[in-house]
Order: sequence, then C-alpha cells, then structure tokens
Amino acid sequence: MLNEHTPLITSGVCGLTATATKCGATSDPPQDPDSAPPSPDPRKLNTFFGVMVPTILSMFSIVLFLRTGFVVGHAGLLQGLLMVLVAYTIISLTILSICAISTNGAIQGGGAYYMISRSLGPEFGGSIGLMFFLAKVFACGEYVLGLVEAILDMFGADPESSVSQGVRVLPQGYWYTVLYASVILLLCLFVCLVGAHIYSRTAFVILLVVTVSLLSIFISSVAVKPRDFNITHPGPANQTLRYNASYTGFSAQTLRSNLGSGYSLDYSTNTVMSFSTVFAVMFTSCTGIMAGANMSGELKTPSISIPKGTIVAVFYTFTVYVLLFILVSATCDRTLLIQDYGFFQRISLWSPLVTIGIYCASLSAAMCAMIGASRILHALALDGLFGLPLAPATITSSSGNPWMAVLYTWGLGQCVVFAGHLNAVAAVVTVFYLLAYAALDLACLALEWASAPNFRPTFQLFSWHTCLLGILSCLVMMFVINPVYSSASIVLLLLLLLLLHYRSPTSSWGYISQALIFHQVRKYLLMLDVRKDHVKFWRPQVLLMVSNPRSSCQLILFVNQLKKGGLLVLGHVQLGDLDTLPSDPVQQQYNFWLSLVDKLGVKAFVDLTLSPTVRQGTQHLLRITGLGGMKPNTLILGFYDSSTPDDFFLQDSAFCQSSVGKGGEDYNFGVDLPSLQAHFPPVRHVESPRWLSPEEYVGIISDAIKMNKNVCLGRYFFQLQGEGKGSKEDGSERIIDVWPLNLLQPGCRDYQDVCSLFLLQMACVLNMSSRWRYARMRIFLNVETASCDQGWVINEETFRELLRKLRIRASIKIVAWDSVVQHHSLPEGERAAEPSPALSEEFLSAVNRMLMEHSSQATVRFLSLPQPPAHQSQAQRYLAQLEAVTSGLGPTLLTHGVTPVTYTDL
Repeated sequence: MLNEHTPLITSGVCGLTATATKCGATSDPPQDPDSAPPSPDPRKLNTFFGVMVPTILSMFSIVLFLRTGFVVGHAGLLQGLLMVLVAYTIISLTILSICAISTNGAIQGGGAYYMISRSLGPEFGGSIGLMFFLAKVFACGEYVLGLVEAILDMFGADPESSVSQGVRVLPQGYWYTVLYASVILLLCLFVCLVGAHIYSRTAFVILLVVTVSLLSIFISSVAVKPRDFNITHPGPANQTLRYNASYTGFSAQTLRSNLGSGYSLDYSTNTVMSFSTVFAVMFTSCTGIMAGANMSGELKTPSISIPKGTIVAVFYTFTVYVLLFILVSATCDRTLLIQDYGFFQRISLWSPLVTIGIYCASLSAAMCAMIGASRILHALALDGLFGLPLAPATITSSSGNPWMAVLYTWGLGQCVVFAGHLNAVAAVVTVFYLLAYAALDLACLALEWASAPNFRPTFQLFSWHTCLLGILSCLVMMFVINPVYSSASIVLLLLLLLLLHYRSPTSSWGYISQALIFHQVRKYLLMLDVRKDHVKFWRPQVLLMVSNPRSSCQLILFVNQLKKGGLLVLGHVQLGDLDTLPSDPVQQQYNFWLSLVDKLGVKAFVDLTLSPTVRQGTQHLLRITGLGGMKPNTLILGFYDSSTPDDFFLQDSAFCQSSVGKGGEDYNFGVDLPSLQAHFPPVRHVESPRWLSPEEYVGIISDAIKMNKNVCLGRYFFQLQGEGKGSKEDGSERIIDVWPLNLLQPGCRDYQDVCSLFLLQMACVLNMSSRWRYARMRIFLNVETASCDQGWVINEETFRELLRKLRIRASIKIVAWDSVVQHHSLPEGERAAEPSPALSEEFLSAVNRMLMEHSSQATVRFLSLPQPPAHQSQAQRYLAQLEAVTSGLGPTLLTHGVTPVTYTDL
C-alpha cells in the first residue's frame, strides 16, 4: 500500500524507504562509493528477538514470581484459573484484531498507536495513542516498584523480615522505596538511551535466566521436602504480626483447601482484597501482548513477525501460568501464599536462582515498557497531533533512537513511583490497557464493517463478532475492576478527542469514518424509496445554479438557511465540448468549490458539469444530481438583469484574511486562499459578454417546470447581511413579507393553488431556520374594495382558516389595490389565462410602488413567479416585467410551485 508511507513519519525509526526495508538487507557497506552514505537502518529485529522475547518477558514481568501466590491465595485455584481464562480470552480477541490490522499493510513505528491512528484517523488515533502511552508509563512504574519490593525482601534492613537469608543493609520506608525505584529507573533510562537493539539482544539472555528460574521452581516442587515458616509483618501501633505457614509438597488436602476463594487483608496496602482488585493485579501479566507490536519500527517484517511472535508468546505464557497456579495450589497452604509475595525463594532448591529470575523479569519488563512508551510518544510527536508540547520528542540520535521521547517517559515514570506500592497502581495500568485494547478491537471492527476493498489482511482468523466481543469484554472488565478509574479514563479520552477535533488535524492516512459513512449512506439511500414519499414529510431539496461565487455568496448563504435540513447542491456549468479537450476540466475544479463550501460554512454538495450551453448543462444536473430519494425538487437561479454585481470575496473577512498557520496546503486539501481567489474569475462588468441570453435563461425556467421541479429566482440578495457562519443574528429584527397572489394576474384570487401554497411553505421553512426563527412574518392579501360584492371578506376568513390548519403563525395585512388594478385591462374571458405579454408599464410601475409602500422595511420578500411564456420571442418581455415589478425592492425571492408541499392532517 503505497499511501502508507505517509510524509508525517519521516524519521529513521518510523520512516521507511524503498531500499531500506528488504528482508535480505545485510550489514555490508554500500556498493556505490560515490553515493551519499545511507542512514542506519533501524529495522534489524526478527520475529524471535523482536516480538517473542519482549512479549514473553513483559507478560511474565512481576506477576510470575511475585504475585502468583497472591492471586491463588486470595482467589483460590478455581477463581484464579477463571481469571486467567477471562484475561487470556480478552487478550486473544484483541490479538486477532492486532494480527488482522498488522497484516493489512506496511506498519511504521509506534505499534498500537500507528495501527489505531491509520485505521480510525488522527482524532481517535491521537487520543488512544496518548492513553496507551500513559498505560505503558504506569506499567513501567509498576514493574520498577515490584523490583524494589523483591530487593527489599532480600536486602531490607528489617530484623524481622519475612526472609531469613541475605545481607540486610538497605533501610526501608516510603521515601527509601521511592529512592530505590528512582535509581532503577535511571538504570532503565541508561539502557534505553543506548538503544533498543542492545536491550533486545540482552533480553534473550534474560529470558534464558527466567526460564531456568522457572524450571528450578518446578524441580523444587518435587525435590524440596515439606517445611514450616514463621512470617512477620509490621502491624498497627508498632505491633508485629506473626503467621505460621507451611510448604506441604504435593498434597490432595492442600489442593482441596486452596480450591475456593479466601479474600483477606493485603499486607502491603492494608486493604481487603476482592475479585476485582485481585484480577486487576493478575491482568497486569496480560498487558505485554503489545510489546512486540510496539517494536514495529525495529522489526524487519512487522506484518509477519507481529502475528506469529505474539500468538506463540501468548500460548507459551498461558501454559506456564496455568501450570504454575496448579503447582502452588497443590504444594503451599493459603497463609504462605497470602502473607509472602516472594515465597518461591523459600521453597527453591537454590533461592539465589529464583531471586535472579525475579530481578531479571522485573527489570526487563520495566525497560520494555519504557522503550515501548518512548516509541509511541515519538510517533505521536512526529505526527504533530498535539503540537508544541510534544515537539521535542521528535529528536532522535544518529542511529534513530528517540532519546528525547525516552526522557519524557522517564520523567513521567518517576512520577508514578511515588505511589510506593505495586498494588496501588495495578488498577490504573489495567484500566488503561483495557481501554487501548478496546480501541484496537474498535479499529478492526470499523474496518470490517466499512467493507473497504483495500482491507484484505492476510490473517483471516477473525470476524466482526470477535471484534465486537473483544470491545464489550474490555469495557465490562474495566468497570468490574474499578468504576472510578474506568469513568475517569473514558472522560480523559473524550477530552483528548475534543482537543484533537478542535485542532482539526488533516492527514493523508484516510478516515475510517468516511468509509463507514459511505457504507451506511449507501444502505439508507437504497431504503429511501421514492415510491413511499409522502407530502407531509416534504422538504426543500435545492439545486442552486451558481455562475460565479464571487457575486453569489449571499444567495448561497440564504438558501443554506432555506433548505431546512434538506438537500442543497451547488451546481455550475462549465462551457465546453469534451471532444475538443485533452481531459475533463471539471474534475480539477471540485476541490476549489469544496473549499468555497468550507469557507462559507454551508452544508452543501457540489455538482459540476461540462456542456456546450448553460441550458443543456442545467438539464443534465436536474436529471442526474442526487441518488434515489435524495434528488433536487427545486431549482433556484439568480436574477437575470444588467446590474453590476458586487464582489463578495472583497467584503467577507474569511476571503480576505490569510490562512497561514492553519496547516498550510494540507489544511485546505491543496487549496490555499490565494489559489481559491485566483480560480474564480472577477465579477462581470457592464461591458462583459453574458454567458446566457434572455431566451436561454427563460428556457431554463421552462425546462425545470416541464421536469416537474419548483423554481425560485433570487434578486438583490447581495444586500442581505447576517447570513455568514460567524453571524450572531437571531432574526428578532427581521421581517418576512409574503405576497401569495400572482401580482401580474389580478384576476386570479385563488390563495390555495399549488403556487401560492408553495410560496407559503417556503416562507414558513425560512421562518423555522436558526437565523430567522424570531423574524416576524407578514402575509399580504390583495383585495378590490370597490367591487360590489364582499367576496374578499369571505376569502380573508378562508385564508385565516387555511393558516390555522397549516400551523403558520403570521399577521395578515389587507391591501386594497384598486388603484393598481385599474391600470390592468384584459379582454373578456381571459382573466384565468396566463399573463398577457402586453402588460402596460403603468400597471407594472403601480405594482412596484405598492410593494415599495408596504414592504420597504422587509428583510426578504416572497412573490409569486408567473408561468414563463411558451414562445422564446416573449422571453425578453417576460424578464422586463419581472425586473420592473421587483426594481429597488431589496432581497426578493420569486417562486413558482408545481408540486403539492403542504398537508393539514396528522
């Protein structure tokens, strides 16, 4: 996958080159003496040294030697084995997800963070990555505290210590514990600064020592004879608590007595244990499954090594733990198991061998956690998700070792050791790890559900069922262990998500959210059956034709408020013929239009087409825009007149201020502000040729009506203010005026025809939008008071009843327009026909004066748009009539409805 080599990861640790990742690379000098010396290749580890060894040592850690008796003593053999089974079931489900993701493409440095971020995107990846880094830091502190505990058991200067052998020279106490832990952390820091490769090679020797220590324990269980011990612990008020314990050897009686649970007081923390607290300690033995994945930057073939090495290591450690639990249950009484963490030294043929094993296992686990945490932090810093605070962590040595990230990890680990006791931080470690495991399962689940064609991992032993079960089991066990820590960790995760969402990082990794949205949208579009549409759920689905956004931005912003949760598509026709062009020019324009949508803050799609004429292009867009039930039902055009438009780009601050500091070119997906302004041509001058003729413009209106689309014409919307995304306008000072009658057809008095109801509906929809919610709506009824009959009174009452049924809150204004109608003369029998092309200038001026008189204070006006003429020869006269009526009015929307849009029943 070529796009996996993201430019965001370019260091020697995390970056790859085409020539540096071949499995057969050797340490020979360069072949070409004239070429520049290549940077050292950090990818030198194979499956055994890079994955199996660190994973086994991390999973053994301090639990194997120092907490096996603690778990079995408090929980009993049955519950102890249940804990092992539950823990390994959880991590096994997570391992399936790890194997799937790690075999789906090239893995860079950062391990779990890299997998999550490249699968779920920067926001989830960054937040989960930082949480996983903290989990590693806490684990490092925990392992160090366990090592200090083992050292003090042997060398602590307490005359009544639980172990009778050893040179007791080390003073004990809280601050001494912190001091010893700090010294050990410094040792780990030194090793990690030297480099992970030295640790990886010495780790094999450590694994041999730990394995020999384990074998000595199994041999001792047969060779050592039963014996009794006297164990002492400091009690309250300077008292000394004494316990009699015994090692019985293999005994059925001992096994039976250790089958059930026996939760009691923990002598290190003075708290009573329970299933959740013991499981929290025991689960720390399972937090090492990512040790190999975190070394992904140092592995030769991570996609092969991570699955194979992790699975073998987990199977091996599971077997050892089960055998060890059964062994201690059958040979040691409960008192010995509970009251002495280091009892293995008591029952060993040669106790120094076990002591060395404890020290090696704890020290190696601490160093492995520090190395893993530093690699995660280094990858986070390279991606720049958290900005300046992590910027120093990008610094590496000449060999690619991220020494600044190691220093960060050491500093935070130093804070953890102030807890003083291993058991005190075990719950935090477990909760953080479980959350990270749940995130990995979520990443794999999202990839599986998205059904992306490029998600085809070579590891096939997983499904969405295992991912979902892994997520649920991790979350359940988190709250079983500690609800407070679990809730706090989730809150911290959400805060990090909000932080990264606010920073809006843009990456080339791909967003799983987009794949999931596509998958769901496709499914729901198929379910959105146009045959099941009902008029009571009608909403505007608008195709807004835009010639030049420089002069149309205010209209775009207004229509964005007018759509009321419906579809808004910005359409544009590029004039040209594909036969005469080397490539399609339209495809290169989409990013500019999408950047315009981002700048304006509107919720709109963009659809562009190439056509010899604007009319043909508009027909294409009306037919093919949208999918299924998501297709435009309304066409909106700007008004056709000869006025010089304003340049909105020169007025709005979003198009004038520099966008430097917002991520540069990548922030705007390759379209910066100067490029955006340069792409759209200057506004048309009076002398500029028109793209559209009047006949073509009127023809577009006629075509839309023939295609059963509602039509709206917007005029003077460049005068409308307060529609931008940063506006505080709430509409309280705004007025919406509605003139439902066709003013160019005085003989028509039907307020309930399709055109009038569509006009009322559009005005009501605008009044429901956020910036027009508190606007006042006024509806004007034109009446002829000089008429002999009083039918207009009946029409007014009928109209008020209609508004009540339609739940439209508006004030009704009666306008007598006898003085206007007297200028309109029609032959007898033509009052119901379409507007006469011979409307007098006096009548048109009178209508305009009436509108100016009653609607001069309105913010926007809704007028009825007459039916366009059937013959092209009348197009100019038709437009001249519309221009004369609306001249000087201010923002006006002329509407013509062809489909029912209102419904009065439930």
